[in-house]
Amino acid sequence: MLERHLTEITPPDLVLWTLRGLTALDSSLTTELRDGRVSVMAGERAVHSEPMPPRPPRSAPNAPAHRSAAPGLARVLSRLFAAAWDASPAIRNAGVERLLQAGFEELFNQLDPYSRYVTAEEADAARERRIGQSGLGLRLAVGPRRSVVLATVTPEGPAAAARLRPGDRLLEIDGVAVSADDLPDAAARLEGPSGRAVTLLLLRGGRRIRVSLLRAPVPPETVTAERRDGILWLRLSGFYQGTASQLVRAITDAATGGPLRGYVLDLRGNRGGLLPQAAAVADVFLQSGEILRTDGRHPDAARTLLASGQDLAHGRPVVVLIDGRTASSAEVVAAALSDRGRAALVGSATTGKGLVQLLVPMPNRGELLISWARLLAPDGWPIQTLGVLPNLCTSLGSEAVATSLAALAAEETPMAVPLARLRAARAPVSEAEALRLRAPCPAAEGREADLAVARALIESPDAYRTALRP
Repeated sequence: MLERHLTEITPPDLVLWTLRGLTALDSSLTTELRDGRVSVMAGERAVHSEPMPPRPPRSAPNAPAHRSAAPGLARVLSRLFAAAWDASPAIRNAGVERLLQAGFEELFNQLDPYSRYVTAEEADAARERRIGQSGLGLRLAVGPRRSVVLATVTPEGPAAAARLRPGDRLLEIDGVAVSADDLPDAAARLEGPSGRAVTLLLLRGGRRIRVSLLRAPVPPETVTAERRDGILWLRLSGFYQGTASQLVRAITDAATGGPLRGYVLDLRGNRGGLLPQAAAVADVFLQSGEILRTDGRHPDAARTLLASGQDLAHGRPVVVLIDGRTASSAEVVAAALSDRGRAALVGSATTGKGLVQLLVPMPNRGELLISWARLLAPDGWPIQTLGVLPNLCTSLGSEAVATSLAALAAEETPMAVPLARLRAARAPVSEAEALRLRAPCPAAEGREADLAVARALIESPDAYRTALRP
């Protein structure tokens, strides 16, 4: 925390904020810092007292003098927590895990809304979401005459490698019959530890097929695609391992049906995910130049990601749909394509979640997520608190949308001034300033009109080019 967090923390503050977790579990305990000593108090009595390690001289965050405070602080906190444990039945009843949670919660309450402690159970679930469930890469559904069939087969999964197909009827899992009346049970039996085998009995065209598959991590399907009227409509639900490759495959497959007039990338409701995947998704539509920057207190937090030069859309119009639930990595994609003039954004202001979390594994298999860098758009403005503004706002009602479309047809850019002000902002941005800059297009949930506006922009090249103007 002393080295990496985006905000500089003094050793006394770190200790006192963490110790507030004791009071959260047992209101009879308090803490105080007096004459260079920190104490856990029960009323007027000191349960335990420790000398506060001296603050190191101001220096670079990664300098040895700064790091030297950490071991001393850890020992102080450990002894104070142990003393509180011995003195308080309420804390012992809460247990070690809850004690850790309480300490980190009180610390992070003082810092930012995204740093947090994750329990071992939550960390395991998060790891599965990041890399995919350990399973077979298929989904079940109820088929004709109450049969159980394979509804989808993930291309990268074990089922696809065994040449199973959607529509295959599933009869047994490891010798036990499956039933359409208890589909969740059948689905649960498909999941299990990675590397373990499962045997399926299937029926295809009157022929029985028995296959043995090894469970493996399967990237979740986060990209859906549909080609309609010469436009490829792409929806991204999140950014996980494999999202960019799924997008590339969807675009490549659609190209076999002939030339496309444009692409719509729907990021509404997308809460983000893996930052490298977001950069790879933006790279799909860019030929060169900057995708994003990160900046923080620690020298290693400063990075710049550049496009590699693909643009699989070959310069054709791209419209990105955003709304008030678009967050984090999804905002990175929208900001990159907007700042670089590669896509017109339609919708409303986004969430404004623009901090990068460093993941620190804990000895108990839990994890710490520490905000250590800001996300900066290519033009240098921070995503945190500001969010991303669209080129055409749909959150002000249908009349405002019609007026904006008419303005674009007349070669006027209705969001030019708000966008220029947003792009001129520099970190840190106060909440009051962020509210002012976001006001021209308030955050709202996506609506059906967004799709019609996207289509209108692609069908009117002049309006689309006007919307892209800086």
